[in-house]
Amino acid sequence: MAKGENIFLRKDGRFEARYAKGRDGNGKLIYGFCYGRTYEEAREKVRRAIRECSAGCIIGGKYTFSYYCNSWLMINGVCLKASSFAKYRTDLKNHIQPFFGDKVLYEITSDQVDRFSWMLLHEKNLSEKTVRNILTLFHSIYRYAKKRSGLNLSDLEIIYPKSPRKSVRVLDHQEEETLMEFLADEMDLCKFGVYMALRTGLRIGEVCALKWKDISMNTDTISICRTVQRIKAPDQDTGLKTKLLVGEPKSDSSCRTLPLMPDLAALCTVFSPGEPETFVLTGTFICMEPRKLQRRLSAYMKECRIEKVHFHTLRHTFATRCIEAGFDAKTLSEILGHSNISVTMNQYVHPNMDLKRESMSRLKHVICL
Repeated sequence: MAKGENIFLRKDGRFEARYAKGRDGNGKLIYGFCYGRTYEEAREKVRRAIRECSAGCIIGGKYTFSYYCNSWLMINGVCLKASSFAKYRTDLKNHIQPFFGDKVLYEITSDQVDRFSWMLLHEKNLSEKTVRNILTLFHSIYRYAKKRSGLNLSDLEIIYPKSPRKSVRVLDHQEEETLMEFLADEMDLCKFGVYMALRTGLRIGEVCALKWKDISMNTDTISICRTVQRIKAPDQDTGLKTKLLVGEPKSDSSCRTLPLMPDLAALCTVFSPGEPETFVLTGTFICMEPRKLQRRLSAYMKECRIEKVHFHTLRHTFATRCIEAGFDAKTLSEILGHSNISVTMNQYVHPNMDLKRESMSRLKHVICL
């Protein structure tokens, strides 16, 4: 059985093949099922079902790229998180299929991919990171289509745009002290959430998704096991174009357990409502919208007269303080929930001039003067 085909042997001896038809209004997958007495029969039936779902994607007896886009999404949608499924579907609908959809595979060239990339950057004004993600999705589907079609096609040369290195905002020690004093004054649950982010480096979605059951008063630890994000999910009944989704973190490494600093553990004891299923920031069974928390933080920063601060600034500030305290890269990477150390070192480590001077001063102990 080929990896990723979602074909399983049932207890009754038959083979079951399943594919993703789409998702309902709650983001739950809608599955299609096909059965066969053999693996080959089940595989052929599911391919036939996908072809029927992709009716209109055939030109001159040949499958267009749109057919392979739909086929790829149906097969891989079974394994995707709701947020990833929604993002891929949006990128296919808005960008990839309008440009490549009516082309057959052998008509797609590296030059066309270059023009596609240029259009996304300069006509649609998308960021370099967004364009890289779209090109990565396109390339995955192209490789899938190449394998399924059996055509002897040459590999595409895809040039991924590089993002200009941006300066990252980190609160200096005086700004951090000012903010901490402000948060401590008449602290409420929202201020508590900002305080927690500054003391743990949690992402905004992780803070909003945190429930009291995730915080252990016995071991003074906090477990990160979900996140909140707004995804594109048009609903014809309500007319809403997006929905708030509470789901798994962005990666396996994002699921982690952190020890709480004494001051944060003490605050958890103060604010804990006794109902473990309630969300920390609201004290209810409904989570806070990340955009609302960002607006609250902006209001706090305005009162503190601290400029150009986004919620992610708190995460960068926490990482910088950890480096100043002498944390090793591996430990910090696991605390931040990164999949590898390079992300931590390249994007989150921002040594200030004082730390650089201190590091340089150590050289006098190992070099000849």
